[in-house]
Amino acid sequence: MQLNLEKTVTLIAQRARKAAYELQCVSVKKIDAALFAMARLLEAETSSLQKENRRDLDAARSKGLSSAMIDRLTLSDKTIAAMVRGLREVAAIDSPIGTEYEHRIRPNGLSICKVKVPIGVVGIIYESRPNVTVDAAAICLKSQNAVILRGGSEAFHSNCALTALFKKAIKKARLPPDAVQIVPTVDRRAVELLLRKNELIDLIIPRGGEDLIRMVVEKSLIPVIKHYKGVCHVYIAQSADIDKAVSIAVNAKVQRPGVCNAMETLLLDAKLPLAKRRSVINALLKNGVTMFGDPATKKLSSRIKQATVDDWKAEYLDLRLAVRTVKNLAEAIDHINTYSSHHTDAIVTGSKREAATFIQQVDSSSVMVNASTRFSDGGEYGMGCEIGISTDKLHARGPMGVADLTTYKWIVYGSGQVRG
Repeated sequence: MQLNLEKTVTLIAQRARKAAYELQCVSVKKIDAALFAMARLLEAETSSLQKENRRDLDAARSKGLSSAMIDRLTLSDKTIAAMVRGLREVAAIDSPIGTEYEHRIRPNGLSICKVKVPIGVVGIIYESRPNVTVDAAAICLKSQNAVILRGGSEAFHSNCALTALFKKAIKKARLPPDAVQIVPTVDRRAVELLLRKNELIDLIIPRGGEDLIRMVVEKSLIPVIKHYKGVCHVYIAQSADIDKAVSIAVNAKVQRPGVCNAMETLLLDAKLPLAKRRSVINALLKNGVTMFGDPATKKLSSRIKQATVDDWKAEYLDLRLAVRTVKNLAEAIDHINTYSSHHTDAIVTGSKREAATFIQQVDSSSVMVNASTRFSDGGEYGMGCEIGISTDKLHARGPMGVADLTTYKWIVYGSGQVRG
């Protein structure tokens, strides 16, 4: 069994490497044709996809998975429509591949430049959300990378059905058949085997819980782009428009609490009038949010529970929220830089000076001014869809789109020059 699994993973990686080389010679028109074909297939096969998805949902409910997890797993009409829209938006993006930049002519006449090229073979290891199957495949294909998908066992049937459709689209466009592959097993050993194929796979991107990502980082022989978790903050300054502040805070926490760009900690400026602070708290309570606060915050409502240090670090992914009252902007920034996961942090303020200071000093991949943290998303940033949100600083940061799955090569044109 172990030998067969080893052979399966090795064969997948070898086929991906071959497909990656072939993709470098493929026209952008063919790639876009495959993306449009996949969009049409999603629309035509919605009912059959949802039938496979129900198998995963039934299993998830029988295991007692949370409502937030069920939400992530569900291929609703809205989710499928978003995937279709994302595919068409990715197809419409100009391909960065082949772009020349940093062109220079040396004194000896050599013409030197950098050219954008694909990374090669990308492995995506992810949990829960089957829409990642389509988003990841689309972005890898558009950037002319081969992709190996390994989704979580909880979405196995959904992921396999989506990959089968993508392979149909690839076939229609006459692209390399192994440009998109899925690891066809729920055996966790397959992940460890995949992470050792550093001679065949160029990059690993894990998407999921912190435990998964730390396991991948620990065991991978391949470079990893990661985000451990999304501990996102909203700081409401003294100068904030309170109506905007309430709307932003509620949206950031309530609209979809089980995702990585949902607010996990709310910071209230102590100089914000008491009635305004209470209006924010009451709006969140009205929406079913359980709050954990410091002593100053607990005075705003008897329903706020005592916070501990662990609450400042928590990624709840649920209708729970840590709330702290801070003295000023400086203390808010210090709290964020201490406890944030450097994903997305926001300020609500009427002061341009405060906004500029917050932007400059908060060390996160996305910094929002007077907007919900929920906008930290590849689709919302105009990328069509995303392959992940990186909290690293190398090689990509924040929502990752097509351009983030490229590297470069140096091209040197000469006319017979030799070095003396």
